[in-house]
Amino acid sequence: MITWMQRHKKYLIITIWVSTIAFIGAGFVGWGQYSYGDKAGAVAKVGSVEISQGELQKTYSNLYAKYNEMFQGDFDEEKAKQFGLQKQAFNQLSQQALILNLAASYNLAVNDDEVLAELKTQKFFFNNDVFDKEIYKQALSRNNLTTKEYEEEIKKNLLIQKTLKLLPIQTIESESDILNAVVNIADKLNYKVLSGDDVQVDMNDESIKNFWASRMGSFMSEATYEIEYIEQEKAENAYENDKILEYYSENKNHFKDSDGKIIPLEDAKEKVIVELNQDATKKEALRTYISYKKANLDENIAINKKTISSSSNPYGKEIFQNISRLTVALPYMKPELVDEKYVIIKLVNANQAKAKSYEEAKNDVLPLYVEEIGKKKLIELAGVSVSSFKGRTTDFVTISDLDKFGDLSKEEAQDFLGKLFLSDKKNSYVALNSGKIVLYNILEQKMLDKKNDNQGDVIANLKSEIFNEGLIKELQRRYKTEIFVKGL
Repeated sequence: MITWMQRHKKYLIITIWVSTIAFIGAGFVGWGQYSYGDKAGAVAKVGSVEISQGELQKTYSNLYAKYNEMFQGDFDEEKAKQFGLQKQAFNQLSQQALILNLAASYNLAVNDDEVLAELKTQKFFFNNDVFDKEIYKQALSRNNLTTKEYEEEIKKNLLIQKTLKLLPIQTIESESDILNAVVNIADKLNYKVLSGDDVQVDMNDESIKNFWASRMGSFMSEATYEIEYIEQEKAENAYENDKILEYYSENKNHFKDSDGKIIPLEDAKEKVIVELNQDATKKEALRTYISYKKANLDENIAINKKTISSSSNPYGKEIFQNISRLTVALPYMKPELVDEKYVIIKLVNANQAKAKSYEEAKNDVLPLYVEEIGKKKLIELAGVSVSSFKGRTTDFVTISDLDKFGDLSKEEAQDFLGKLFLSDKKNSYVALNSGKIVLYNILEQKMLDKKNDNQGDVIANLKSEIFNEGLIKELQRRYKTEIFVKGL
């Protein structure tokens, strides 16, 4: 039973779908040269729900950013192909589409008031604990999104949540009783903790060098990019009243107070001018970009040069990712907003990462060598000690008794007990995530008579995971998926 529970302890798949809109801050990654406004065109249709090229690109971008963070900036298109990122992005969207088809069959909808209420919970748009419309618009603008696109995404996710709430998972008392019985199994132990202090690692240079030689590909220099760039200064123009009135009339929804009411022109005038200058700056940056590409740049425009890398990068992760995708054949990147200035970048040369020499890599190799060889020696020590060790004896402990092990942290105790109660061995050892090893011998075992009233939540989560997997399979049978693009 516990083995089964451990295998199914991951978060629900659908829970990931209905989290806060994830592509904010993720940047925009495509498959090739970056282009503004390319969000039309369906790549697939699930039931009556179309999946657009733009949705697929955004989802791909979000996944790419997450993987790149996991790989500490060392993630590229080749790795993305190996991990099947495009397929992952499509699967995520197709599963969302299945739920949206189900929502339509129940005639469910989300109104503007619900979207506004959700927006007012998203703290990354707050200033002094209050939703700030300017921060909201600027954040979307930096990510090449309109308020309409973002709010449609919120509406979609709220609709998914609303649909799933129609399908509640219930537990019955006998299920809680079974789980209570499982978690009330108690063991009396004799145990001993082994750590890195119990072994000695050979630190001679030859051993370290051999370790490095077997893993040379893991110790690479940084890729560097030689670039030219132009900074487009922020426009600060004066505008006639007619122009201000025209812009305000066409974009009134940009100018609302905290209650969602449109602000009168006389109160919104400064904000209108700010937006007009933002538009003017962007348009001028695009004109400069086009002239730069055509080698027709005004001679008074300064072209700067620098070399950047992942650790020496003034532009942030998303722009660096875009730079890393440029080629000598397609070297120009459209304007990106950096600290209220638009930057137009041209790749001059890309210096790919290469394996470091032993001397260059030694400082990086040493801690890994000590960790890996130390771990190996610790396991060898555990193997020869497990049958004869003498350690501390506990009272009867259950899987939740984290405070009964004074020489382990709570995290280590949780790790130990979780693995102990999965084991079918009376006398063995457990390797902890922290690097320590716990030798143990079960002296006695009994069943305690305690009841935990929270087991229903655990059971509900386990049943939900199984239910959701079954729901997706059923919806896949019900709603036809048509794919219009190869490779998905």
